[in-house]
Amino acid sequence: MRRRRKREVETARRVLHPESRMMSYGYRPEWSEGALKCPIFQTSTFVFQSAEEGKAFFEVAYGLRTQGPSEVLGLIYSRLNNPDLEILEDRLTVWDDAEACAVFDSGMAAISTVLLQFLGPGDVVLHSEPLYGGTDYLIHHVLPRFGVRSVGFPAASSREEIDAILKADAAGGRLALIYAETPANPTNALVDLSACSELARVHSSVDRRVLLVVDNTFLGPLWQHPLKHGADLVVYSATKYIGGHSDLIAGACVGPADLMRSVRTLRTFLGNMADPWTGWLLLRSLETLKLRMTCQKKNAARVGEFLQDHPKVARTYYLGHLGPDDAQFAVYRRQCLGAGAMISFDLAGGQEQAYRFLNALKLVKLAVSLGGTESLAEHPSTMTHADVAPEEQRRMGITPSMVRLSVGVEHPDDIVADLEQALASA
Repeated sequence: MRRRRKREVETARRVLHPESRMMSYGYRPEWSEGALKCPIFQTSTFVFQSAEEGKAFFEVAYGLRTQGPSEVLGLIYSRLNNPDLEILEDRLTVWDDAEACAVFDSGMAAISTVLLQFLGPGDVVLHSEPLYGGTDYLIHHVLPRFGVRSVGFPAASSREEIDAILKADAAGGRLALIYAETPANPTNALVDLSACSELARVHSSVDRRVLLVVDNTFLGPLWQHPLKHGADLVVYSATKYIGGHSDLIAGACVGPADLMRSVRTLRTFLGNMADPWTGWLLLRSLETLKLRMTCQKKNAARVGEFLQDHPKVARTYYLGHLGPDDAQFAVYRRQCLGAGAMISFDLAGGQEQAYRFLNALKLVKLAVSLGGTESLAEHPSTMTHADVAPEEQRRMGITPSMVRLSVGVEHPDDIVADLEQALASA
């Protein structure tokens, strides 16, 4: 196969469901000697048919001119494009109904590329709290070196509360981007995306568009679709549910074609595109994404029920426990298609009890990351969010007794039994 010429046309004029399209979308066996699955294109460079063709490809790839409406951008160099990644990017657009996608060599690579592309000296980024520890560090310790200032708001804030925070900081005139991670890591608090989208529009002008960027890693592309609630761009740590087997590191960004062009251009020069082997592994993983995430969600509901009633658990943070009396229930019903498989909970006691519990786990593994087939547990305060100052952690709701649990695909009775014996040690 010289390259993927165009997206696959749906058969018999029927629009297939996303899980069906994951088997073949963007690829045809006749392009690769009849191979049922897309091969791994383990090559650094590609041969041009003519010098003129090479010139045209580079002009578009380097942003020197706009790609023509009927022009097909050919393959150049695997830092710029590769068949495995192009097919993967096509398939990733399906879940979010996005126009374009770019894949990266890590979730942080996707996040940092987007923020560096759309923020400059003097700009303000308004962000939800808490954030994943790596994103928090990027916003508070790296972006200030480039003259970018940040203003935070609690994830569960109302539109009026966010307005008040922005007004008190007098940052509205320089607001360039709103960054939301929802559900929040590790508290599972929801950010109202419609409110943030409206806020972005209010602070936009003819010559200055305020963007809403959403990290959708926790619920993944199945249980939440931020673009449908006003987000401009959606970022993922594809290491998590999209990869789903704890055997790769990758990131992704999806959104409209005009914004994604600039993201892809900066990716070209930062050189942080995923490699062909990772792309091929992600293509494999997408075929079972719905099966895995559906199983994990069902298992989490069983685990959540067990934890909620346990005497040694002081509080659970799980979307499946939200009810009509909860302030965030309306946001959940409007914005989410499922509760996902992430559960945090506070043990009765403190860090010592949390450590005893974690050290006693057997089936559930003590490790960071999430979204893999195996269940994982970690201690946010001293692990994933260790760089956040203790007083800031408390303000954000991250306690010394909190444990974050990513529920896997094991039998739910076995997961519960392991949690039960570990709680006995706490």
